[in-house]
Parts: sequence; structure tokens; C-alpha cells
Amino acid sequence: MNTACRSLLTRQTASIGNRLTSTAKTSHIQLRKVHIERRLEELKIELPTAPSPKANYNQVCRTGMVGPDDGGMTVEAANEAARVCGLNILATLKSELGDLDRVEQIVKVFGIVNSHSNFKHQHLVMNGCSDLMVGVFDKPVGYHARSAIGVNTLPLDAAVEVEAIVKIKSE
Repeated sequence: MNTACRSLLTRQTASIGNRLTSTAKTSHIQLRKVHIERRLEELKIELPTAPSPKANYNQVCRTGMVGPDDGGMTVEAANEAARVCGLNILATLKSELGDLDRVEQIVKVFGIVNSHSNFKHQHLVMNGCSDLMVGVFDKPVGYHARSAIGVNTLPLDAAVEVEAIVKIKSE
């Protein structure tokens, strides 16, 4: 395994209701000058206990280098569900890494939103997770690529499922 560049892939879901309707490494470290745990405290964010898998899959996979009309929930409630997914991702990373300062870059976030076919605001839902990552890690570390899609169902009747690709600093 290339220890200079490792990535984590983690996927989290939030079951908050039903479906929707309608630089160089050293200079990079010097730029941050923020311990992420302290930043979480400043933002009054308390991470939940990292959730355990609900089926036969690995919560985190370390790898080498990787380049409201039909009675559904509101966009705001789904945005909060995406934020909860982000909090679960942070909790999982902390559990796996021991220190969130080891996160070098949030590379990509992929959001799957449980929604009706007439709902066209999956991107607004996913801002819940993206805003959290940028708020916690700041730019450039928390600023990431993102995709958001809508599907007609998710496991466990989850409102949102989020997958993140995260670049980790070598130990």
C-alpha cells in the first residue's frame, strides 16, 4: 500500500423520516493551524458514536490512492438528514483514525436521496453534508467534489445515504 497517499471510503445513512417529494503536504498543514477536535467544540458539534454496519459490509475500507407535496419530508428536514450522515461520517473517521487532523482532504461526497420522481432538489438536500464538511475542516480540506441523485427507495427507509471519499495523511 502506498502510505504517502491513502483514502477512506465511508458510507452513512440517515433514517430521519420518509422519502422526499417535490500544496505541498507541509505547507498544507501549516495553512490549517486548527486542531479539528477543537474546531468541533467551537462549533458546538458533538459527534455521535460511530454506527455499526446494519448488514454484511465494512463501514470503512482503507485503500491505495484514489484519484413536500405527497406527504413526504421537507427539503429542510432532508438537509438535516444529510447533515446527520455527515456527522456519522466524521464519527466513523474519528473512530478509525483516532484523530480527525489526519484528514488531508474530503475528496468527494456522493449523496443518494430517497425522493419521488417529481422532486428536483437533491442538490439542496446534500448541502447539509457539504456545509458541515466545509464548516468543520474549512477550505481547502473540507471543500470537495459532489454528486447527488434521487432514488425511489433506500434501505431501512432512510431519507438520505451519503458516501465519502477521504484522503488521509500518512502516519
